[in-house]
Amino acid sequence: MVDTVNSLAARVHELLVEVMTNGPAAVGTAGFHDVVARATALGPDGTWLVAAGHASLGVLAVLHGEADRAIFHLDAAVAAGFNDCVALHVAPIRPLHDDPRFRALYQRMRITQADLDEFFWLHQEMQLMSQDAQTAAVDNIGRLDTGVSPLPQAPMPTREPNTPGVLITRIDLAATQTALQQAALKAEFQRSSGNTSLSLIDDSWDYDRARRDAWHADELDSQRLRAAEARAFIERPGAGTTLIPCPPLGSITYPG
Repeated sequence: MVDTVNSLAARVHELLVEVMTNGPAAVGTAGFHDVVARATALGPDGTWLVAAGHASLGVLAVLHGEADRAIFHLDAAVAAGFNDCVALHVAPIRPLHDDPRFRALYQRMRITQADLDEFFWLHQEMQLMSQDAQTAAVDNIGRLDTGVSPLPQAPMPTREPNTPGVLITRIDLAATQTALQQAALKAEFQRSSGNTSLSLIDDSWDYDRARRDAWHADELDSQRLRAAEARAFIERPGAGTTLIPCPPLGSITYPG
């Protein structure tokens, strides 16, 4: 099969979902190294995917406590177009801020105000989606109905970004949405199938409560769907599209 930008973007998404689902140790780094090599072979069209692969390898190195390797990959990511200065303020990466090599690579990044606005939204949505998943899990404890509640997702921005680095973080959000959705559905199907089995073998099953639980769950599902739709990204009128340096290192508060 011949590699394309779309096929490699899908591969990055797949790898990120696997990391989020099974943990960095279970996934390893070979897949992302493979993405870097195959994206490099695509030439200029694949450069942003080279950046995506290196950025992921940098984050994995941070999580393994390998600062030198992390800086190597993050530097390579920036060289290939990575410019998500919001991501570089997430808690696990902050210890690198005092390293002169990290400061140097950060200062090389350029961004537009319009893209920076979207970066903030993308990271905020990752946090909100995680919070929604936790809330939904608590809400579904003890439900007696056999319905399944999916986890609503805010629509992905469709604006044309000024820099390709935005595409990388869109994949990050899409992977977060997929991983959380899969986990939620797995838990819901387990609960639903368990309730179905109990209803078949237990004559004392409370069908009235099951119906009430189903109605209440539908109401909560509708509320979450409306809230997710209302969170859609709205481009700020007049947001600058000229390349400028990222905000000073340490000046960004990661959304949370």
